[in-house]
Amino acid sequence: MKLTVIGGGSSYTPELLDGLFSRLDRIPVSEVWLMDRDETRLAINRGFAERMAARHGSPFRLHGTTDLREALTDARYVITQIRVGQMAARIADEKLGLKHGIIGQETTGVGGFACALRTIPRILEVAHLMEEVAPKGFLVNFTNPAGINTEAVLKHSKIRTVGLCNVPIGMIMDVSKYLGCDPQYVTMDYVGLNHLSWVRHFYNKDEDITAAVLDTFVEHARHEWEEDDTRENMIEAIRSLNMFCNYYLQYFYSTDTVARTLRNKSCTRGEEVVQVEQALFKKYQDPDTTEKPEELGKRGGAHYSTAAFLLIDAIENDRQSRQVVCCRNNGAVPTFDDDVAVEVSAIIGADGAKALPQAPPEPSIRGLMQLIKAYESLTVEAAVHGDRDAAFKAMLLNPLMPNARGCRALLDELLEINRPYLQDTFFKQH
Repeated sequence: MKLTVIGGGSSYTPELLDGLFSRLDRIPVSEVWLMDRDETRLAINRGFAERMAARHGSPFRLHGTTDLREALTDARYVITQIRVGQMAARIADEKLGLKHGIIGQETTGVGGFACALRTIPRILEVAHLMEEVAPKGFLVNFTNPAGINTEAVLKHSKIRTVGLCNVPIGMIMDVSKYLGCDPQYVTMDYVGLNHLSWVRHFYNKDEDITAAVLDTFVEHARHEWEEDDTRENMIEAIRSLNMFCNYYLQYFYSTDTVARTLRNKSCTRGEEVVQVEQALFKKYQDPDTTEKPEELGKRGGAHYSTAAFLLIDAIENDRQSRQVVCCRNNGAVPTFDDDVAVEVSAIIGADGAKALPQAPPEPSIRGLMQLIKAYESLTVEAAVHGDRDAAFKAMLLNPLMPNARGCRALLDELLEINRPYLQDTFFKQH
């Protein structure tokens, strides 16, 4: 079985492989291909991966390539972790947001929007080539913004795909740790979109533990949340909604305080990550390093590999197990179109993910869900067709964007900054 990682030069790759080694009894991978256009980072990761594999008895053949076709041909599973423009583009997104007085976070607001415009054509390039050289393969998308990229593949490709995020499984792991539960028995009544989601109920086996989870979150938030005002806003939202809120909802429920915090920081998160990655790749090059270094925890992405291989295991072995993923709605969330991507609990088996029917979203969350979903769908169409008008309409819908004239000025600047990564049609319409 061939497993391919697109973006194999990513600092996340050792985390991914570390998770694979512990699951080879359930996922019989015979060859792993790392593909990246950055030859330097690819070579470093391949060398480190070979040492990791040797430590585990070299259970599969390892390859590195800059050739996308070679990497994809006959692949059973393709994991995408792409960053178009690398960290420089992310930093530019974040600084653009700060310049215009708004949030430029990687997946939310103008940062997520810019990232989607750059990334969707590359994700579709992978999907369309898979149609030719790996038509029976599964595309497992981790690339941010995960929900938008997954919707692009669902709407504009025939390839089977599932989008993944580490936030849902992170919730389960935290609940298990704080309440002393076995994570395999913790389930969630989870509804929303990627990085815009709510948990209506937590269960440990058949016991509803929601109240205990919410109380525990409040207790820990008082000690762990960096920004006091943001913390209190999130606590207030959770108590009012009586639902657990995805961490990323702070950008909507505490917009002003988050923006202030970002403005007052000495550097952007992207610049922080660059420093972390420099240290990581230095470790990866050390010939004595044969397992993922502790410093990788500072990069983010906790439980990343767990989510990936729980999914692949469930598909490969037709587990019919339950997991929160980004997948085609198909009526699961009432009032949403069938063909859009939602992030909900789904049953995972040989055919991929089938979203479980959800109770209609409460009025308190439905409006925001619908607004952001409309923004996401317009963003997909803007990226696919290079449509400047669709891009502007998408921005107008997003509550984290400026007013109409501000959106026009921001869009002009955003497109110009990202010109090397965008279709020419974005500029012919201007």
